[in-house]
Amino acid sequence: MKHPFRIRGCLPVIATRGHLMNLESVDVGAMARTYTVVGRADGKPSRALILIFHGSAQNGQKRQTFTGAAYDGLAQTDEAVVVYLDGYKGHWNDARRHSSFPARTDNIDDVAFSQAVIEKLAVSHRIDKGRVFAVGYSNGGQMVMRLMHEVPELLAGAAVIAATLPAPENFLAANVSPGPMPVLLIHGTKDRIVPYVGGEMGWLMRKLFKVAGRSLSAPQTAAYFAEGNGITDEGVNSTVPRKAGSGGGTSVERTAYQQKDRPSVVLYTVHGGGHTIPGHAKAPAVLGKTNQDIHTAELVGEFFGIRR
Repeated sequence: MKHPFRIRGCLPVIATRGHLMNLESVDVGAMARTYTVVGRADGKPSRALILIFHGSAQNGQKRQTFTGAAYDGLAQTDEAVVVYLDGYKGHWNDARRHSSFPARTDNIDDVAFSQAVIEKLAVSHRIDKGRVFAVGYSNGGQMVMRLMHEVPELLAGAAVIAATLPAPENFLAANVSPGPMPVLLIHGTKDRIVPYVGGEMGWLMRKLFKVAGRSLSAPQTAAYFAEGNGITDEGVNSTVPRKAGSGGGTSVERTAYQQKDRPSVVLYTVHGGGHTIPGHAKAPAVLGKTNQDIHTAELVGEFFGIRR
C-alpha cells in the first residue's frame, strides 16, 4: 500500500531523564503530523524501532508521562529508537466500524502516518525496517490491530494493552487476515472502559469516547491471533510470581500460545486490574488498579528481544 508523505525538519531538541528527545513532524497528504523521538540520530545502525500509540484524549508526550517514561529505557542501551506518535485531536482512526471521533469522521490516514515515520527514521536514525514493533494502549491498541491487518509488512511484532479485537460486524478489516507476527496482549479483568469479557462498552463510555459496536473478549482476541499465526496447540496458563512490595490487590496470569516455527502469542490477564498499563507508574485511581508484578516496557523489550 502506497501513501503520499513529505518529510519536514526537526523541531527543537530537548533532553529528559538522561535521554535525547527530538520533536519532529512529517507531512501526510496536506497535513503536518507530529511525533517525539527518543534516541540519538548518530546511534548504532540497524536499531529496532518502537512505535508507541497513545490512548484516547492523549498525545505522545502525555503517554510518555502516563507511563513514567518507562519505554525510554529501550533506547538507553542504543538497541532501539522509541517514538511517541501524536494522534489527530487525541485519537487514532482505528478499525472499529462505529467510531465517531474526529479521526474517523475526518478520515485521517494514520496508516500513512505510521509508514511515513518509519521511512523517515530509516534514513535519519538508521533503524532496521525489518525490526519495527508497534505498542498501543486502548485506542492506540486498536490502531495497532489495524496496522497488523492492513500493512503487516511494516511490523515485526505488536503489543496491545487494554484493547480487544472488534467483533466481525464492527471490524473494518474483517476480511483481511493479520500478518503472522509475535503478539503481546495485556488486559485487566476489571477494566471498566474496555471490558475484558468483550461485548459493548457501557452507555456512558460509548458516549464519552464516541465509539460503539461489539468487541471480542481478551482471551478470544489472543486465540484469534494465535490461529492467524498458525498455532494449533492450546494456550498454556501459568501464574506470574508476585513482586515484593507490589501490593494493590491484583495478580497476573500468563497464557502462552507457542508452537515450533510459529510466532508466539502471549496474553497477560491482570486479575483485578483496571484500564491501566502495568508498571512502575500507577494510573489515576479512576481508571482502576495498576499491577506492579509485571512492567509493560520490560515485557515489550523481552518479548521482542531488545536489551535494556
